[in-house]
Amino acid sequence: MKRRDFLQAASLVSASWMMPNFLRAAQSLSFGESTHGKVLVMVQFSGGNDGLNMVVPYSNDIYYQNRPGIAIKSDEVFRMNDDLGLHPKMEGLHQLYDDGALSVVNGVGYPNPNRSHFRSMDIWHTASDAHEFLSSGWVGRYLDSACQKGKTLPYTALEIDDTLSLALKGQQLKGLAVKQPQSLYKTTQEPFIQALARQQMQADVSSPLAYLHKTLIETTTSASYVHEKAKVYKTEVDYPDHEFGQKLKTMAKLIVSQSDTRIYYVSISGFDTHVSQPGQHGNLLKKYSSGLAAFVEDLKRNNRFEDVMIMTFSEFGRRVKQNAGRGTDHGTANNVMLISGGLKKPGIYNAPSDLADLVDGDLKHKVDFREIYTTLLDKWLEVDAEAILGRKFSQLGMV
Repeated sequence: MKRRDFLQAASLVSASWMMPNFLRAAQSLSFGESTHGKVLVMVQFSGGNDGLNMVVPYSNDIYYQNRPGIAIKSDEVFRMNDDLGLHPKMEGLHQLYDDGALSVVNGVGYPNPNRSHFRSMDIWHTASDAHEFLSSGWVGRYLDSACQKGKTLPYTALEIDDTLSLALKGQQLKGLAVKQPQSLYKTTQEPFIQALARQQMQADVSSPLAYLHKTLIETTTSASYVHEKAKVYKTEVDYPDHEFGQKLKTMAKLIVSQSDTRIYYVSISGFDTHVSQPGQHGNLLKKYSSGLAAFVEDLKRNNRFEDVMIMTFSEFGRRVKQNAGRGTDHGTANNVMLISGGLKKPGIYNAPSDLADLVDGDLKHKVDFREIYTTLLDKWLEVDAEAILGRKFSQLGMV
């Protein structure tokens, strides 16, 4: 085992701050009985998804005037109502809409929007104001809240990837990043890792060394837990053979196996479509739609779809007017998708954005994204959203 492999394994999960009996407590972590409560799945479109070509205002002349080379033709969309339709590559999402399992929230954003990928994504990850810079993510603070109540659950939030997003990083506890449960488990079973985990740490419990040791113990424990849960259920659903589909397959195994994980996080990259947008964007939406269709089918077969809420977002939308490269540039407000068998208000949640009422060529936001976070925290996960987000936001009625 190389030093960098050890550091990589240790960095995947972070534990709560030290306490005197930390070794005994960590070693006695049990898998216990799952609460089998509600599950939240976050799907991130990285790069700034073009919401106007995903949820198409096909009856709006302004849309076609501004996008002569990239607009989706009105006779090609999957129509949801007299104004809006889904991109023609999203057949799976259209079926979910027809089944009453999809809610589209239009015009989602935040005041004083930032058009930088990195800064805007940080704002979404931390639930901060545009002028605030926070070091913890909103999911991470959810984990911190659970930790303060005496719950040490390293796998309460899982990102199905090799690296952990800021959204899942708390001050006391971090989520676990794992792309392949078997691979992570195999790494933690290396003799060097196991020997370190078995050592009796005598250092001051507040020291960095003791902190790393506890982190290592919880990483190995979490890896074992996730690995065992991933083996319980073998799906018979045919998932598409692309990365996003396979990540959802891993997620379904854990959900159906009744893992104690409450929040899952997954992302698709490639949405920064400045040039030649139509083909690239269509392919990405097809992957998203086909993957989710299989995932939902898996959940339905196992009577879990009503317990799972899927939220899809991007750091910002694109500008209304196409650019010279048959693409679109960084914009502001966007659509958010909510998918579940337990939606109270499926369909089009609010009116589409007004394409005649823009700010410097960009859509005005009508819904603060933190209102959606508040709704999911309060109503779906049943925790105090105000304590986690740092202030009170209105709730929406789809949950």
